Amino acid sequence: MTLDLFQDPVELTKALIDIPSPSHEEEKIADAIEEALCALGGVEVIRRGHTLIARTHRGLGQRVVLAGHIDTVPIADNVPHRVEGDTLFGCGSVDMKSGLACYLHAFATLYDASSLTTDLTLICYEAEEVAAQYNGLAHLERDCPELFDGDLALLGEPSGAIIEAGCQGTIRVFVDARGTRAHSARAWLGHNAIHDLAGVLGRVAAYEPRTVTIAGCEYREGLNVVGISGGVATNTIPDEARLTVNFRFAPDRSLEDAKAHLESVLDIDESLELTYDDAVGGALPGLDDPVAKGLLRAVGGNFRAKFGWTDVSRFSSLGVPAVNFGPGDPGFAHKIDEQCPVDQIRTVADSLREFLAPQSR
Repeated sequence: MTLDLFQDPVELTKALIDIPSPSHEEEKIADAIEEALCALGGVEVIRRGHTLIARTHRGLGQRVVLAGHIDTVPIADNVPHRVEGDTLFGCGSVDMKSGLACYLHAFATLYDASSLTTDLTLICYEAEEVAAQYNGLAHLERDCPELFDGDLALLGEPSGAIIEAGCQGTIRVFVDARGTRAHSARAWLGHNAIHDLAGVLGRVAAYEPRTVTIAGCEYREGLNVVGISGGVATNTIPDEARLTVNFRFAPDRSLEDAKAHLESVLDIDESLELTYDDAVGGALPGLDDPVAKGLLRAVGGNFRAKFGWTDVSRFSSLGVPAVNFGPGDPGFAHKIDEQCPVDQIRTVADSLREFLAPQSR
């Protein structure tokens, strides 16, 4: 399928939706994007797997990175797209082919514009919706960190067409208890592993998470048991049990500080085992950066904190301020009725043009 990056961003979003690209099946959409980018004159295009990078080199003194993932969750009878009224439906319509369309359109229409004020890097990456080991942006961060260079990075995550600044970090741990199996009629012969988790469960339930404001963004932390497993049979004392605990922490905590705080709250003794399953730091808002202030002006000064973790953290860890900016309500991500208002797609596209090339409007 041939993509026209110069067409209306809503139409481009429709075209992207209609190229199925669930995680690990991104070859077709990557091929189409690569062909369209290579047709632009004077642009460096790099492909690594199914991740595409395009860069201008006009010596404009500043560089903005536009990044978006090309994969979706599995299709649920929601491709091809459909339109009802002013709403576009389809797999990836909000997460994040509409944001990707805005970024592709901005790059194609502005890369050689005389009014462009900053060099551009466009990253269209694979495998965001699956385990981090497959994430195309993570691979670039590890192998080619120089491709992240920039004064500001924008990630096309759905944010309601306003800036969602930074992101919170997340830690997931397992707390395991080991007991002795026995018949429940002779419970004194065994040791109940589930009962051993009562103290940790109570401490998490009683925990009062904090709210912190950073650069005008209010982040709300959370500590929760998100899974519990154990038990053998209804007449058996369980010899194994596990709690899964998730800690979402504000970006003013480093990852090591967050780990230390979590461990102090859980207060695990030697009878229990603590295992880290996932741990990634957050990203500070970065709104005080001079380039970010230009984006703020372009969106009318509207911003809020990003509560969930996103790939902006990868840029932040390399010293590049990063924000989430894309159309649509993230609450519709991954749903069968995934959808995006068409007016938000055009709003994001217009804001990008106002930010990157204010004299072109």
